[in-house]
Amino acid sequence: MRLILEVWRQDGPQAQGRFETHEITDATPEMSLLELLDRLNHQLVEQDQDPVAFESDCREGICGTCGIDINGVPHGPEDNVPACGQHVRSFHDGQTVRIAPFRAKSFPVIRDLIVDRTGLDRIIQAGGTVAVDAGTAPDADTIRITHHDAEEALDFAACIGCGACVSACPNGAAYLFTGAKLAHLRLIPAAQQERSKRARSMVAQMEQEFGPCSQIGECALACPAKIPLRAIAAVNRERIRAGFRSRSKEN
Repeated sequence: MRLILEVWRQDGPQAQGRFETHEITDATPEMSLLELLDRLNHQLVEQDQDPVAFESDCREGICGTCGIDINGVPHGPEDNVPACGQHVRSFHDGQTVRIAPFRAKSFPVIRDLIVDRTGLDRIIQAGGTVAVDAGTAPDADTIRITHHDAEEALDFAACIGCGACVSACPNGAAYLFTGAKLAHLRLIPAAQQERSKRARSMVAQMEQEFGPCSQIGECALACPAKIPLRAIAAVNRERIRAGFRSRSKEN
C-alpha cells in the first residue's frame, strides 16, 4: 500500500515549521498510525536524515501521549479513537495523509509533532486534589457511595488528558477536560471538603490559559475516552455552586 505523508517538521519552539513530503510504499492496512510513523522514521534513518519526533508510550489508548492531527482531525478519521488505535485501513492506496501536531495556542510546539500540554497539568494542580487524614486507612464501607455515583465517577475519571478536545475546539477550549475532572470529584464523598475551592481554582486556571467553549460539541467526537458533553455543563454548575458558598463554609 502506497501513501504520501506530509509531515510537520519544526526544529524547536522558536523555529519556523514546515511540511515535508515523504512516500511510504510498503504500508499495510493493519498498521496503526504510530507504526506508520515508525516505518517513516526507519526509512529516514536509512537515508541519514533526522527521524520525526513524536510521542507515544502505552500504544493501548490509555496514556494519552500520542496525540497528533491527521488531515486536520485530532487523532485521526475515526471518532473517539486515539492515534495509536487508528489504522492505515482508513485511507486508500495512493492517498495523501497530512500529519501535524495538535493545533492550539495553548499547546506550543516543542519539536515536530510534540507539543507542550502542561497547561492541562496546571488545571489539575490548581485544584484536582483531595485532602485526606493521615494515618490508618478507614474501612471501605465507612464512606458510602451509591453504585450509580461510583459508575458515573469512573466514567468521568476515564479522561486520559490527551488534549484532543482542546485541539478539536475552534476556540482551543478545555471545558471537556476540566468538566470531566470536576464532575468526577464532585461524586466522591472524600472530595467534598474542597469542592467549592476546587471549582473556583480550576475554572480560573482554565480560563487563564484556554479559550471559551465553542458550544459546538466537536470535542466529544475527538475524545478517545468518550467523555460525554454533560461534563461541560459541570464546569458552569460547579462554578455557580461555588459562587453561592461562603468561603468560610465550603463543602
